[in-house]
Amino acid sequence: MADTSPASLAKELLAILDRDEERIQRIDDYIHGKHDDPYMPPHADDEYRLLAKRAVSNWMPLLVGTPAQALYVDGFRPGTSGSGLPNASSSTSPAWNHWQRSRMDARQAAIYRGALGFGHSFVLTEKTKKGVVSKGLSAKRTAALYEDPANDETPYAALTVTAWPRGESLGKARLFDGKREYAVTFKSKSDPKSVRVAAGKLHGASECPVTRFAAQVDLEGRTIGVVEPMIPLSDRINQTIFDLLVAQTYTSHEVRYATGMAPPMQMEMLDENGNVTTDVSLAVDSRPRLDSEGNPVPASINHNARRFLFAEDPDVKFGSLPAGPITPLIESVDMSIRHLAAVSQTPPHHLLGQIANLSAEALLAAEQSLARMVAEFRSIFGESWERVFRLAAEMEGDIGATDDFSGEVQWRDMESRSLAQAADALGKLADQLGIPKRGLWKRVPGVTQTEYEDWEQMAEEDDSVGQLATALTRATPEPAAPDPGVIAA
Repeated sequence: MADTSPASLAKELLAILDRDEERIQRIDDYIHGKHDDPYMPPHADDEYRLLAKRAVSNWMPLLVGTPAQALYVDGFRPGTSGSGLPNASSSTSPAWNHWQRSRMDARQAAIYRGALGFGHSFVLTEKTKKGVVSKGLSAKRTAALYEDPANDETPYAALTVTAWPRGESLGKARLFDGKREYAVTFKSKSDPKSVRVAAGKLHGASECPVTRFAAQVDLEGRTIGVVEPMIPLSDRINQTIFDLLVAQTYTSHEVRYATGMAPPMQMEMLDENGNVTTDVSLAVDSRPRLDSEGNPVPASINHNARRFLFAEDPDVKFGSLPAGPITPLIESVDMSIRHLAAVSQTPPHHLLGQIANLSAEALLAAEQSLARMVAEFRSIFGESWERVFRLAAEMEGDIGATDDFSGEVQWRDMESRSLAQAADALGKLADQLGIPKRGLWKRVPGVTQTEYEDWEQMAEEDDSVGQLATALTRATPEPAAPDPGVIAA
């Protein structure tokens, strides 16, 4: 049986961070535009290197941001109430108070971007003085251990680095297992002998409070994001753009030439002693100026469209060399970007910017691939959020919600359509299919959890007022009809 002592777990988790550091750092470099240089001649000069630097086209933030911007949680529907009974309403739950306390409306985006970029990110749920809060953890600093990494959602240990070692300062980390949290210090990730683990304290949950958000997990337990598979295609695009810049710089202009005529040389004046002088009154002779290797230095020629070339020697000939074509390189760049769009499931018009003359049906078809990818991410990340809500409920003492596996994360509908179209569609669903109107409130575009709860409260108040008015009407006796035989005085 493997050693599960805190010290052994800390060493194993630091070894995982050390093993994955190069791979994750390479992904991070590509996200931030630090790409590998395109191929250049062995003796490339500074001009070539400048062109190589300018050839980098960083598409990675767009590949990460496009699906991330379609992921936004704005509600959570508990499956059971605190008593363990089915919860038919979607009013505010203690778990959603934890969400607001953690400021996840804004912070959730960083968790998705980390998972989509590196393949996985983490969320730590813990008790604080302000209550139970959750926060995102980077894959560059955090690692977790699973008995079955492909299928388990609960790690049996996790470690996150809070400070890297610098000079004489030790690195610091937090280690979590199924019951306790430990403070860890270390000199280096690759030096297990330097790892020290302090006494642990209870973290308030019955399992490790770190939850993994993985963009994609295969049956080997490997997490894969959207950046790493696109690195070869990105390198190909950079190489093509570098070739385009080289062709644009050196061969895209027409070159004029003259044969049979020596270029004028730079001259310097000599005095009577044969020394170089700048005083015209002392000059008695002149000679061509020589460079450091003893060769004459040609004079610079300022030639433009307004200047006319001429020569006294009848054997001199003028001509021009045609510019090299760059259209094939431009077409190659366009083709590579289309390949990138197809492989990454990103709509081509997001990358190429070509959206003119597209019908609504064509735009919908172009977005289908992205919509399917976003639906997959919502399914995966939704399960992770549900575990976060269960951990928060357990730490807050809500025993009924601890085993609530039927809770559901509610994702905001990010599809672009007008409010009038949505209202017409929702009205038809209510009238023609008989769907309860309250059940359609959450599908109103842009409605937040708070607005939805306000609507429910207002509806309940209106129902109460209506019921009270009905009760008063029934309790008030109707006036007796007058006797037709009695004549009023």
